[in-house]
Amino acid sequence: MTQIPSTSGKVYLVGAGPGDPGLMTIKGKALLEMADVVIYDALVSVPILAMIGSQAEKINAGKRRGRHSSSQAETTALLIAKAQQNAVVVRLKGGDPFVFGRGGEEMSDLIKAGIPVEVIPGITSGIAAPAYSGIPVTHRDYASSVTFVTGHESAGKYRPQINWTALAQGSETIVIYMGVHNLSSIIPQLEAAGLSLDTPIALIRWGTLPIQEELIGTLATILEQISQRGFEAPAIAIIGRVVNLHSLLAGDSA
Repeated sequence: MTQIPSTSGKVYLVGAGPGDPGLMTIKGKALLEMADVVIYDALVSVPILAMIGSQAEKINAGKRRGRHSSSQAETTALLIAKAQQNAVVVRLKGGDPFVFGRGGEEMSDLIKAGIPVEVIPGITSGIAAPAYSGIPVTHRDYASSVTFVTGHESAGKYRPQINWTALAQGSETIVIYMGVHNLSSIIPQLEAAGLSLDTPIALIRWGTLPIQEELIGTLATILEQISQRGFEAPAIAIIGRVVNLHSLLAGDSA
């Protein structure tokens, strides 16, 4: 990429959190209020978008399964172009920019293009959605380890596939992002690695929002439950004994 003058604007990679506007960071909110341009993702909630100042140009660059509005290269090119023309450009991403949010890719490309860039972390849904459902991802009596993993791998990535065998044998809680559509292939791999089909699993859709939905079952039952309920993405999956705490702790969690 061609280097641009140091007088360019600055891009802020801002984590919008999981959806509840109360979980937006103070620094992130301040940037939304003062931004010249905000380029946002599909999973950013309406209450968070309402924080954007009236002066800002708002651009939807969101990606949803089967409905990609723009490619990653197009989004990065847009960020560079807007930073050349404006002082404060916010790239608003659901959750945390560096947790399955491609924030690392965007930051690297911006730095290569000579664009100043700063990351404002956000609360990731893999922690917040279970918490709002009364499911602690770690607990002294149930789980001392947790692994966050994507259930939707992109083509051409640095390794051919996730090692589900290692995860099943090495982590007491597994949190899967973007994995609802692939559970039918993930569950047999976990079973083959020795994870019992009686292992509890929770699916949480629209976590932390008033419309949050939950589906609680086991690895043996969850696929049938998904079919019967018509449960769809976007959702987080939590696998492990901590899911059993849902019935005990959910009442006052939100």
